[in-house]
Amino acid sequence: MDTVDVIGRRNFAKRLGAILFLAAPVAAQESASPERRTADGWKSMSDGVSLQGWKETPFSGRGKVRVVDGVIELGKGVLTGITWTGAFPKSNFEVRLEAMRADGYDFFAGVTFPVHDSYCSWINGGWGGTVVGLSSLDSMDASENDTSIHRIFETGRWYALRLLVAKSRIQAWIDTEQVIDAYIGNREVDLRPGEIELSKPFGIASYSTTAKLRNIAYREVPGSDSEIRRKD
Repeated sequence: MDTVDVIGRRNFAKRLGAILFLAAPVAAQESASPERRTADGWKSMSDGVSLQGWKETPFSGRGKVRVVDGVIELGKGVLTGITWTGAFPKSNFEVRLEAMRADGYDFFAGVTFPVHDSYCSWINGGWGGTVVGLSSLDSMDASENDTSIHRIFETGRWYALRLLVAKSRIQAWIDTEQVIDAYIGNREVDLRPGEIELSKPFGIASYSTTAKLRNIAYREVPGSDSEIRRKD
């Protein structure tokens, strides 16, 4: 093998190594993308190791947000939360997640979400720890309107939460129990006044409580209310 051939092979190897080196971070980023889609249309919103796809909601008096062992932890503050930075549908969607009140006494999963051209929050464990409901309907918050119920939440227990938003209806489940079935066709839907506005378009927050979140995902669903009401 002559000298020119040896030099050429060495130069090729160097160029190939540089290409592989540059490509590796891109491949790693793609594999860690939180929006992985399953066969039934669910898009994961968490990669289990970082806040990729989210930003820490800039509430005043917030606690620390971190990811530990695949779980997003909202530290105890006044309001502490995360806000989704990617695209999100305005209606005809379903959200699911698991949430836990790890410490504290108030809501551990305040899920703020779009409703057409407005927004609403699904509160779990508010007003001293037990109120579940939507804030706000017809200018009445979750403790006042007809979606309000009281439920005991155990500290340190995971709860499976599921939310459906249709053309004129909002439904929600805790574990297997349906806790909200609200017709909104002729009602005013909006957020409770205050810093919760910072959670738009989609966010999850806790109040005076350390909360843990995992397995967050969403998917688009058929546009008909009747189709949504038939879902398991």
